[in-house]
Parts: sequence; structure tokens; C-alpha cells
Amino acid sequence: MSTRRALPADHFLTPHPERFERLHAAKQAMTREHLGRGPRTRHGRRAAVSPAPASNVVGVGIGEKLVDCKPTGILAVKFLVRVKFPKGQIPDSHLLPPHLEGLPVDVEQVGTFERLATVPAAMPAAVPDPPNPRTRMRPLQPGCSVGFFDVEHPAPMAGTFGFLATDGEKRYIVSNNHVLADENRLAIGGPILQPGLLDGGSPDDPPIARLTRFVPLSTTEPNTVDCAMAELLPGEEATPAVLFLGAPSGTAPATIDMVVHKFGRTTGYRVGRITSIDTDLSVDYGVGAFTFHGQILIQGLGGQAFSNSGDSGAVVLERSTGKAVGLLFAGSTSHSAASHIEDVLAALDVRLAPL
Repeated sequence: MSTRRALPADHFLTPHPERFERLHAAKQAMTREHLGRGPRTRHGRRAAVSPAPASNVVGVGIGEKLVDCKPTGILAVKFLVRVKFPKGQIPDSHLLPPHLEGLPVDVEQVGTFERLATVPAAMPAAVPDPPNPRTRMRPLQPGCSVGFFDVEHPAPMAGTFGFLATDGEKRYIVSNNHVLADENRLAIGGPILQPGLLDGGSPDDPPIARLTRFVPLSTTEPNTVDCAMAELLPGEEATPAVLFLGAPSGTAPATIDMVVHKFGRTTGYRVGRITSIDTDLSVDYGVGAFTFHGQILIQGLGGQAFSNSGDSGAVVLERSTGKAVGLLFAGSTSHSAASHIEDVLAALDVRLAPL
């Protein structure tokens, strides 16, 4: 297992390395049993849910065991479920294991994970003090609204420009596959607009970038990232400075209990705490559900959700250092999901653009 996903040695949740490997192996076994490797039927947030694990389990991860919503300081294999049914309402055949070969198990209700690109809906009012990310913005700045224009699938949508990247020669905007590449459907060279169509962008507007590369979302193998990049067109200027946050100061590995923040197209500035760095998820997309392995889970602080629809693609920064740790791509009513930033950079073969 990558040392990037290991917990820091002085963390109170740090188990013996052999125990952590056992937790990881148990998590992988439960992922194979309950999430599988193939496509899953899409479940809407309002769809009826049964206690059957095939319907109810949406993720398996490693995180802190909670008892009566109180932290215990113990790492456990965590089953993430749409609804946590009372034990008396669950048939014996549908009960999840209370432990796994002596390892603690926890069950947490998280709702349904969905991609965070947004489609037409009532838009919240812009926060008066921070910048409004849904307006036309030149020079381009991470945190603002962007989106593809796909003549084959022209529905209005918008997501978030995550960060500015470079391969040493050219500069690219980076966001999610489903924000820039229309879930594998947009052809390379397809136009990227700012703002996105949902925020007033028009197919008649000159594009600010062209789709250059995306990591295909797989229906047959587990996914590790949802990411894409688009080369800036001549004459378009962009800064690495994220709206309201400034430029990332580098990258860092995500760790449990790390406090992070982001600026997204919909919710603007939000602060959260990382609760897991190795969770496997089933995430609903427009074309179906995809399985992701090894993702970061974040819970919002201050009584606010960390993200909402339209924040897809936002870069997640460690609050104390400004270092990038993840790329946001999905969320439920209680948690947000992000891919590890080093996985994103490696998959696209780029690095953060300097100031």
C-alpha cells in the first residue's frame, strides 16, 4: 500500500502497520462482496431503500468508529449505508457483520453519493462578501464556474474549475471528467465555456479552452479518479490563485482529521474535516453508477455541508498550509468525496502551475 495513504506516526488513530494492513484487506474483501467491480443500477436520493446490502451499502472504508455519534479513537472497517435501519427491522440474512476476524466494524448513514456537477435547479443566492463564482471571470481563476458544450448532449450544466496545471510547456484547467468531458462522451478538442451553460454561458461564446485529456470512467474496473484537463486557448489568461483562498502552496497527503477548505461554484467557501483516506464508493452519475476505490471522505464543519451540486472539480486544500490534497467530485447529504491529488496529477501527467 502506498505510504501516501499511511497515517502519520504520532496520530492517535495510528494502529500497528500489520493491523492497518488487516483493516485494508478486510475493507477490500467487503468492497468485492458489496460493491463489486461492474456497473451498478443508479439510485436516486428519493428512491426506496431496503436493508439488503446490495441496495443499501454505498461505500466501505477505514475510519474512526463512532458510538452514539461520539468518536472513540478506534479505527474500524466502516460500512457506509443509504439508511441505517434499526437492528430489529433487518432480517438476519441482511445483517452486516458485527466484526471481521476480530477487527471492529462500524455502520454509518451517509445517503446516496452523486457526482457534483449541477443541472437546472433553483440557484442559491451568492454570498455577498466572497466573489461570485458564477459570473464571467477574466482572467480565469480556479473556483469559478466552467462546463463543456456537447452538441450531442446539450443540457445546461456547470461545475468548478479546480486548479491550473502545466506539463512544462502548456497550461491547462483541471476539473472532473463529468465537468469537462461529459462522462466520457465529449470528443477531444471539445469546447469548454466559462461560465458554464447553467450560469449564463452560451454556445455562441468563444470557448476558453479545448478538452485535451480525460481519464475514462470505467464500468468494468474500479476507478481511482474523476478528472480531465483542457488546454487554455491563445489569448486566455489564467491565474493559479483559487478564488478567496490563493494559490496552492504545493501538495500534501491527506490524513484523517486534517482540516481542509475549498471554494466551489455553488457553496463558495466551506471548511471540513477528513474522516477517511481509503474509502471505496458507489457514485451515481448521469449514465449510471460507478465504483471508486481509495477515496477521501470529508464532513463539513460549522453545521454546513462541505459541498453541493455544482462544486464538482473544486480543489481541496489543507487549511493550515494551503497545500492541495484532493479533487472534489461527489457528495451525499452528509459527506463529500475527493480523489487524492497525487493520483489526479499522475493520471493527467501534469503538475500544479506556479505563480
